[in-house]
Amino acid sequence: MNFKMMGRFIAQIITIEAVFMLPALGISLFGGEENAAIGFGYSIAIILLLAAVLYALCRKAGQIFGAREGLVCVALGWVCLSILGSLPFVISGEIPDFVDALFETTSGFTTTGASILRDVEALPDGLLYWRSFSHWLGGMGVLVFLLAIAPAGGDEKGFTMHLLRAESPGPEVGKLVPKMRQTALILYVIYVVLTILNVIFLLCGGMSFLEALCTAFGTAGTGGFGIKNDSIASYSPYIQWVTTVFMFIFGINFSCFYLLLMRRFRAVFRDEELRLYIGLAVGCVVLITLNILHGMDGAYETLEETVRHAAFQVSSIMTTTGFCTTDFDLWPAFSKGLLMMLMVVGACAGSTGGGMKCARVLLLFKNLRRNIRQVLNPRTVQVIRNNGKVVDEKVIANTTAYLAAYVVIIVVSYLAISLDGFSIGTNLSAVLACFNNIGPGMEAVGPTCNFADYSVWSKLVLSLCMLAGRLEIFPILALFSRSTWKRR
Repeated sequence: MNFKMMGRFIAQIITIEAVFMLPALGISLFGGEENAAIGFGYSIAIILLLAAVLYALCRKAGQIFGAREGLVCVALGWVCLSILGSLPFVISGEIPDFVDALFETTSGFTTTGASILRDVEALPDGLLYWRSFSHWLGGMGVLVFLLAIAPAGGDEKGFTMHLLRAESPGPEVGKLVPKMRQTALILYVIYVVLTILNVIFLLCGGMSFLEALCTAFGTAGTGGFGIKNDSIASYSPYIQWVTTVFMFIFGINFSCFYLLLMRRFRAVFRDEELRLYIGLAVGCVVLITLNILHGMDGAYETLEETVRHAAFQVSSIMTTTGFCTTDFDLWPAFSKGLLMMLMVVGACAGSTGGGMKCARVLLLFKNLRRNIRQVLNPRTVQVIRNNGKVVDEKVIANTTAYLAAYVVIIVVSYLAISLDGFSIGTNLSAVLACFNNIGPGMEAVGPTCNFADYSVWSKLVLSLCMLAGRLEIFPILALFSRSTWKRR
């Protein structure tokens, strides 16, 4: 295990975190928010001191960097980001309990959006900005950002692919261009441009610059931290429609945007995952709209309002953003069932969205169909194709292993937090919401509630669920596996 190389990467990661705290510090100073400014000032100093110590200890790092190092480095990096990112909340006194601050920060960086805050609007602007910006930084991945701007060493020696695979969402990571550094840079350029466009559209709707920036951060990272207690509900229909569209856009595989830039329109239109994603979204909007109109007492006043809320919540839940415009916990059981299904399915691989991912769901169904055909015709050789290409059996095996780990973690986490005595619906939806990086669940953790009433134990379990869900399970499992740390 190349500990020094890993230490150097952790030092770079937390240095980036300290640098990105500077705008929040500036906002706090400009707004006269003394406690928040002190919190950011001390936090930046602590983080830079830790980074300097790590740099000093890990100056002479070897060049061997394999898959083990990539998995552990990513897992440790995200744990450090969450712990150190919570310091401004604790030091400022705005969230004095460390576990609460850790839950909130982990929720931010993992783009979950689950909160323990009962009055979000009471937070200083600097902390509101940092809370929302953590979504943006975590959405694409801080290590992807690091690889895009400052990869260690001049030549790629394998570590770039290992890091990108460990952090990027989806069953596999492909190259847009031959160099992984250039791939990471292209992804971030697309990410930044779409975020800027989102900010511009929100400003046109009458939002202040800080509101537009924080909302765009939550939308781009598909995180869902709002800066108002009612999330997006009090904003105009225009703002809600803009947010609906951009949430949906950020749930699409970013490779599709690159193909559009390269004018490879046919490849985009033939993408099976994209078609499944669009089909599920449109189908669920239509079904929920009809269900609300005919199965809900006191339905919305107009058809446009019904469609708007249905489209917003489908886009928000499917992309695992977690913004809300209405209390969907009051919807009919069929509509809530569809939303629960979308929580599991999630967005596209290679997007900032969470969940199991449409690509995995597609592969699982194709594998099921193949197994049925092989049972009926044992002598035939069946292969699985995706977008016309044969899928490697290793990818199928990894997808099946992911499903097994997914189910086990959901069950164990559900049992672990059930000690708090909440209802089955509350606990199950809380685990699904945190593990799939969605935010709001149902019942006591629904869109009008939060996670504040859970015990310290449950908050730690749910925080670990957020990290495992964001990092696609295996980096966190590798961190706790004895075989990872054995000498080879």
